[in-house]
Amino acid sequence: MSTRLRIASVNVNGVRAAYRKGMGEWLESRDVDILALQEVRASTEDLQGLLGDEWDLLHDAATAKGRAGVAIASRHKAHIHRVAIGEDDFDTAGRWLEADYEVGGRVVTIVSAYVHSGEAGTEKQVAKMQFLEGMQHRLPEIAKHSELAAVMGDLNVGHRQLDIRNWKGNVKKAGFLPEERAYFDRWLAPQGEQVECADGTTGVGLGWVDVGRRWAGEVDGPYTWWSNRGKAFDTDTGWRIDYQLATPALAEGVTAYAVDRASAWDTRWSDHAPVVVDYTV
Repeated sequence: MSTRLRIASVNVNGVRAAYRKGMGEWLESRDVDILALQEVRASTEDLQGLLGDEWDLLHDAATAKGRAGVAIASRHKAHIHRVAIGEDDFDTAGRWLEADYEVGGRVVTIVSAYVHSGEAGTEKQVAKMQFLEGMQHRLPEIAKHSELAAVMGDLNVGHRQLDIRNWKGNVKKAGFLPEERAYFDRWLAPQGEQVECADGTTGVGLGWVDVGRRWAGEVDGPYTWWSNRGKAFDTDTGWRIDYQLATPALAEGVTAYAVDRASAWDTRWSDHAPVVVDYTV
């Protein structure tokens, strides 16, 4: 017997502020089973108080108070969770959280990830590339651990030209650098196949599926983040940088995909829109 699993992921840009602006009403309306959050910027007690006791909560805060923070909330208790990625001396607190859930007698692994925004030519970009390299090593391990797995969150890279409205103006900026996009080329190419990457290198595909792109097809967007500058939201001059990446077995069970874009600029509760996916397990 199959089970519908609705998973939502969103960068809340500070969960306390998001709740003041209407996040709670959105969550109540969406019948979500698992909720992955990024940029929580609050204590575990604050987050549990906002969500309520009906949610089982895992939260990994950043080392620096008031920064980053990732969480996974679910209707059923996680069996195990893991944090950290990459080299032992690399501080990834508040940016990577894995959890295993039992759904219909099968293990489903969920990851809430918040990749650094980066800044070309600075130490911020060095940290971002180190994080992406950590993901490169961890993704195959996750797929081996569970054939039903999804890595989701604010990954802060637009993979293709379709993913950024103004891509021509961003080819030398963090978020659309060829060396960043090359990681996505490798992650999303068929497993074991050679792939030509955006930075001119050749890599080997890891076989993960970009659920949003598969569902939407070859169209612009749908975007998930808009700058607060100008009228980016009103003109839909956005970036698709929030993803749900799934293993092939889990991706085959996708029955719905949505970006919950606010109806108007002044009704938003975050500068990112939630990505909501229904899986059949």
